[in-house]
Parts: sequence; structure tokens; C-alpha cells
Amino acid sequence: MIFMESVLKIDKELLDDLSSQAKKSDRLRQNFDLRTNPDVESQRMLNALEPGTIIPVHRHKDTTEVIVMIRGSIRQNTYSDDGSLLESFVVSAKQSVVGFSIPAGVWHTVECLEEGTVYIECKDGKYAPLVRSDIMERVV
Repeated sequence: MIFMESVLKIDKELLDDLSSQAKKSDRLRQNFDLRTNPDVESQRMLNALEPGTIIPVHRHKDTTEVIVMIRGSIRQNTYSDDGSLLESFVVSAKQSVVGFSIPAGVWHTVECLEEGTVYIECKDGKYAPLVRSDIMERVV
């Protein structure tokens, strides 16, 4: 992890580099930590995604999740506790919906729709990996 000590410019070069790393990754995604040190009580990161990346349906019990698109587009899906699709909408840096905020506890996932997609993701609290009970096993 790299923690910032000076002004970080989020420019085309950084976004292109991050997208290049995502394309080379087995997961087809790559994040870039925007925190100033590991003890910061919030999560802030750039996420680069490529079409085909698989993000399981999951939830964050104790925090909202805020996403704002920088470039590209995704489909955001939310689900009920039984796995039924509740809502699905496109989020694009070039359209009317450029971001969203998901309340704590809501099951959700994203599907990357364009190469070179990058968004800013923010959550409350220190980073904690998802536990098994926060990943949905099946979707209706």
C-alpha cells in the first residue's frame, strides 16, 4: 500500500495505469488506496474494473458505500434477503446518474459495462474484508 504524503493528482496517466493493471489482473480489477495512512477511520479508493470482472453479491452491515464514476459505466444491482433483484440501473460518468449511495446492510453488486471504467469508492470505518455471512450464495 502506498500512503500519500503530498498532493495526489488524479489524472489521465494515473487512471490509465490503474486500468492497465486491472486488465492484467486475474480478477480484472485493481484498486488504489487514497488514505493518508492505515489508521484512517474511513475507506477511500479508486477502483478500476474491466468487463468480465466478478464481484459477488455482498453487503456491508455497518457502513454505507458511496460510489462516484470518474470514467466508464457499470450496472448497479440490489437484492432482497432471498436473492430477488430489487433494483438495477446504469451508472455512467457521461449520463445523468454518475454515482450512488447504498445504505448499510443492502445486498448489492456491480457489473462493469465498459473497458477502462474507474470510480471512487468510500466507506466508513477501517478496511475489513468481507466475511462469509456477508456474501450471498445464490441469487434468484
